[in-house]
Amino acid sequence: MRSFRWVGMVLMVLAALLPIAAPAQGNLDIDSPAITALRASMQQRHAQLAPLYAAGAVGLAGDGTVAIRDASGVPLAQRAQVNGLVAAENADRVALYREIARANGHPEWEADVRRTFAQRWIERAQAGWWVQAGGNWVRK
Repeated sequence: MRSFRWVGMVLMVLAALLPIAAPAQGNLDIDSPAITALRASMQQRHAQLAPLYAAGAVGLAGDGTVAIRDASGVPLAQRAQVNGLVAAENADRVALYREIARANGHPEWEADVRRTFAQRWIERAQAGWWVQAGGNWVRK
């Protein structure tokens, strides 16, 4: 019994002496031709999405995507177009997260990049836009 306690104590001391690994840090502002193209596409589409954010029809989801929050805020004749805008935006966002992780040389960071961007999008949302917080929609 004593040897097990002694081994346990030694392991605890060794664990305390080992340096703590710092979380992986990447360059979220890194650039590549693919990232430049995705950002340009998203910037161009933003002009069409901004009024939808302001009206509350579309919101910033907690997973780093955009979502139709209230379809009734969009005239029926325009809903297919709005669905297309949201789908294109989400495809570009997913590709952007993947490309940033790849450009940093760590494709396994894609989920971390996505979480970081999800937080950034929500933090930088304009007052009055709808965002997801804890799974619930709230007006910023």
